[in-house]
Amino acid sequence: MPWILAWVLLLALLPWWLGLPLLLALVAAALLLQHRLAPRHATLVRRALRWGLAGWLLALPRALGGGIPGWGAALLGVLAGYTLLAGLEVWLQRDQRRASATAASPDWPELARAPIGPPAEIIELQPPAWQPASGELPDPQGGTVHCRAEGCRFADGECIEAPGTAGFAQVGFSPQGRWFVACTPDQRVLALWDRQRGRRHQLRGWQLCGWYREQPWLSRHEGDMPLALAAVLGGDAGN
Repeated sequence: MPWILAWVLLLALLPWWLGLPLLLALVAAALLLQHRLAPRHATLVRRALRWGLAGWLLALPRALGGGIPGWGAALLGVLAGYTLLAGLEVWLQRDQRRASATAASPDWPELARAPIGPPAEIIELQPPAWQPASGELPDPQGGTVHCRAEGCRFADGECIEAPGTAGFAQVGFSPQGRWFVACTPDQRVLALWDRQRGRRHQLRGWQLCGWYREQPWLSRHEGDMPLALAAVLGGDAGN
């Protein structure tokens, strides 16, 4: 800009003892009038300080007679002067940075309402559809299952045998047919067969509460909180 060049030349041509008060007056204006100056005017004052210091430093060697002492003093003035200007810039912009940080961080009510941890999942169990363990039953995955108290035989030849002499009283399938379940008349023994992975479990003292995402959920007593089979077994139940 033309005014910047004119300002630098003015301070370079003026005696150093005249240019220095002008720079100090700009520093005082920047410090004392920072809340009264418009942003555009505050920017002009800071630019005038940066470029004015460069012009004043050009006048300093001439005042010291040139040579190594004069230019050495000018170099020291560059180091000290622009370090002080950088500190002044930080000081003048402290309120602006504080306001930006306040705007970026949410207020306490928003933090209090923010969710903590993973979102909660509502689990709705599908009740088991029990059928008597007798005769032929339709298999959700195709074919029929021949059931008797002693056990059940599937169309592919797989057999589920009942424990002891009491036999099975009721049998059922998960909604898609991945699991087969059977229980004894006293409901003390529950047999589970994961047909997809070929895993069989025989649980004593557990009751089938229902199915969720094609997995069995169990409880010890009626009214207890249901648990997934993986929790009951203490490991992976083959999801």
